[in-house]
Amino acid sequence: MSSTAAVALNRRTRSRPPSAASSRRSDDPTAAVASTANGNGNVPTKAASPDHASGERTVKKLRLSKALTIPEGTTISEACRRMAARRVDAVLLTDAGGLLSGIVTDKDIATRVIAEGLRVEQTIISKIMTRNPLYVMGDTPAIEALQKMIQGKFRHLPVVENGEVIAMLDITKCLYDAISRLEKAAEQESALAAAVEGVERQLGGNFSAPHNLIETMRERMFKPSLSTIITENTKSSLCSSTENA
Repeated sequence: MSSTAAVALNRRTRSRPPSAASSRRSDDPTAAVASTANGNGNVPTKAASPDHASGERTVKKLRLSKALTIPEGTTISEACRRMAARRVDAVLLTDAGGLLSGIVTDKDIATRVIAEGLRVEQTIISKIMTRNPLYVMGDTPAIEALQKMIQGKFRHLPVVENGEVIAMLDITKCLYDAISRLEKAAEQESALAAAVEGVERQLGGNFSAPHNLIETMRERMFKPSLSTIITENTKSSLCSSTENA
């Protein structure tokens, strides 16, 4: 065979379409899922949410509570009256310069005042406060704030801006936000879930590997956990009654 004929044969061989590969792609269950999801075989692109567009969700985007702040020289009795009037279970204390100096919770009053038999009318609140409590900024990632409370085993976390207290963060608010985000994620996956069920009905019972794939997808979609919100190395201390203050 001449060199010219060999080159021509080689070109024809390279330009031949891979028909076998194309037929295999049509049997791919993942391709069927994508096709069923939007009707054209293309995987739908999920629009970026505001939280993802701006980075991690921050503390200031949570449902913060207005903090009760009093001078650290206030008597325990007066502090308790203010807490009762505001219906709060924690109070933040400030020094002469108006900066955060401590925190006192209802547990402190029970264990450090009543149990010790202190005279509430003569004793100032700074005697029982937890000094220099941990705090977060408004732009601190919400997950970081939640981790601080879980690892420190306390429920309250002051939110500070420019050295001044602007709010109080409660662990229940963080958990509420985490659960809310899980619910929204489940709602966003409803179309894909319907597509998976449609593929399952189309394939019927004469399959094994595709069935395993679908079951794996079901596990990931319908059994979410807080591990998607909290990192794996975080200890599960959500129900601990021990507090930082």
